[in-house]
Amino acid sequence: MSDPNIGRLLSKRYQLQELIGTGAMGRVYRAKDILLGGVPVAVKFLALSIQNEKMRLQDRFEREAKTCALLGQKSIHIVRVMDYGVDENNTPFYVMEYLQGQSLNNIVRKQQLALPRFLSMVRQISLGLQCAHNGIPVDGTICPIIHRDIKPSNMLVIQDSSFGELVKVLDFGIAKLIHSDGDHTKFYLGTLAYSSPEQMEGKELDNRADIYSLGVMMFEMLTGKMPLVAPTHSFGAWYKVHHYQQPRSFSEAAPGLLLPKEVENLVMSCLAKPASDRPQTISEILKILTSLEQPQQIRKIKQDSHALVPTTVSTELEQKTKADLRLSLSNDEIARAISWPQNKPIADIVFTQPIHINGEVLPALWVMLQQQEIQKRLVCTRYNQFLFISIPHPMLLWITVIYNRKHGAKWVHYYLDLKTSLGQEIARLLQHKGYYRLLFFARETPSRCAHILLSSIAPAQRQRLQQWVTTSNALVSSADPQISKSLLKSEYEKIKPQILAKLEGIDTDSPYDLSG
Repeated sequence: MSDPNIGRLLSKRYQLQELIGTGAMGRVYRAKDILLGGVPVAVKFLALSIQNEKMRLQDRFEREAKTCALLGQKSIHIVRVMDYGVDENNTPFYVMEYLQGQSLNNIVRKQQLALPRFLSMVRQISLGLQCAHNGIPVDGTICPIIHRDIKPSNMLVIQDSSFGELVKVLDFGIAKLIHSDGDHTKFYLGTLAYSSPEQMEGKELDNRADIYSLGVMMFEMLTGKMPLVAPTHSFGAWYKVHHYQQPRSFSEAAPGLLLPKEVENLVMSCLAKPASDRPQTISEILKILTSLEQPQQIRKIKQDSHALVPTTVSTELEQKTKADLRLSLSNDEIARAISWPQNKPIADIVFTQPIHINGEVLPALWVMLQQQEIQKRLVCTRYNQFLFISIPHPMLLWITVIYNRKHGAKWVHYYLDLKTSLGQEIARLLQHKGYYRLLFFARETPSRCAHILLSSIAPAQRQRLQQWVTTSNALVSSADPQISKSLLKSEYEKIKPQILAKLEGIDTDSPYDLSG
């Protein structure tokens, strides 16, 4: 039978396209965000109706959804929630970033994880949990968030253009929301095999319940088997197991597995029956993981740290360095050939204007700052990302971040109106060349170019730029371009914390650049 939701337009904005997941918590659809030019999103309908006690439950849902949204902005290891609401059938839904990846559950079932990969994954999951457990300010109050349903199927593993393998935690706060619905209080809604003893008792939970579930999951990640096994899949059987059965040893579950004693001790301590015997905070777990990863980190120093360039890092890095050097040879030539346009003020501004040199037309961002601001970022990591909106007016937001650890991030952004000849020319140049230059002029000495940086554009972004130019040609503007600028600015502010978290995850300042 066909799904009646397919093709449905939700909240006059999200067009549902395909069912991509079902579970105890609800159904997930891939959808298009019509307002943002068809950007893919994931829409999750929760498995409850707020028909009964309608206003009270709706308020609670909105609080939980708002909290999840704030969490996703604070940590790149938590799936970002961008919108939420209640449909005409009184079913709550929330809208997440659409990510193509694999469930950790599928990965663990197919292969045994190598120790470095295990450590990296658990560290990333722990960083997401730490962010939630530390709490976030909601309406002036710090609210710690307990997940309540940590298990492999709630972990999404994606390939990120900057970090390589990136792990994100799904469904924060949702177990609590469903559990607090009056119609469901008679039912247990955690996942039996991963639940702490105190969760089985229905007690008020703290962060140590998530730590127990993390222990169960770590054992499974390392061995492919569960540390505790119940004779039947009933609540009573699992209650006894979590309260009275000791977890099996690693040697029993996986006889050939060789693990550092520190790893075994960490997992077993998380599985302690009394919460007081477990690590009391995720910070304690992260400290152990960091010390275990240290030997790998030392070996990776020459690989530009933290897998900024995936897998074949030495070859790619070497080729990239040579390419950057070839391009940078002409930087002096460019600096001598250009001067600050007479029609531009001597002020902190950003604009785009192509460079014409040696018969070539090159894309560039012109930036004027104080001399000391330029000096702070002579060695830096560059990050770029492009946001596009087609309705009501085709508009592109070109974001560049110049970052180093000591001085933080300098945000540079520029709007390209894709119904103008300049906007289309610059977008085509960016797509065609695959890189652009940042031309820095100092306010104190505006007559000459003070510094030039190169920023490359990821292949996927180049492809999108080409699509956006084509789309814009076919569209007719239906409103003031300023409306599109305002909508893009709102999206920009939402993703800023996520970009910053990504950049802060880099261990060393790098002369190389990243694309979002």
